Amino acid sequence: MKILKSIALSAVFLSAIIFTNFTKKEEIKENDKIISYSKDTKVAYFASGCFWCVEAIFESVKGVEEAVSGYAGGHTKNPTYRKIGTGRTGHSETVAVYYNPKVVSFQTLVDVYFGSHNPTTKNGQHPDYGSQYRSIAFYSNNKEKQIIENTIKKLNKEIYKGKIVTEVTKFTKFYPAEEYHQNYERLHPENPYVQKVSIPRLNRFKQKFPELLKKEKH
Repeated sequence: MKILKSIALSAVFLSAIIFTNFTKKEEIKENDKIISYSKDTKVAYFASGCFWCVEAIFESVKGVEEAVSGYAGGHTKNPTYRKIGTGRTGHSETVAVYYNPKVVSFQTLVDVYFGSHNPTTKNGQHPDYGSQYRSIAFYSNNKEKQIIENTIKKLNKEIYKGKIVTEVTKFTKFYPAEEYHQNYERLHPENPYVQKVSIPRLNRFKQKFPELLKKEKH
């Protein structure tokens, strides 16, 4: 389980509505902050262990406008961090990735996804285990499903020898996680889990895909 410091924050859900595609400029309220998205913005959903780690990885990619931590893939309505920790909600810690397809393709996001975790681990990513940490690649249409399945087929043949256990699941509903989980890696660099797991995982990704990274602000 994650090593959490005592956090004196109430578990307030993000007031955010997640869209799979935008046909016009939209405004979404997150943590009392209005975020504007262009007409080109789309959303992809991925689960691969701790969402603190996954969110930080995708937010480092060029073309990604925002990543939001949350829950998806289960059967329980309005899940909470405490509830999904029981492993009984069916949900997995998931990240909604808002991206501009003119800058980064869905295929590239899928490559980032599979290149930043171990897709052969059943129900977990070290050091977190349980169904809430399982690997799920969500698709919103047949084209996305085909891209995911073709990528798995290629990786199984070239690298993983048929051992990938990632679920390929049709997207239905995303529940944003509590406010204190958002941007956790960036806002809490002193947290022991962040130092020992999140930052090293992010750095491994950066070393592997330097050409996909946003330019660092100085």
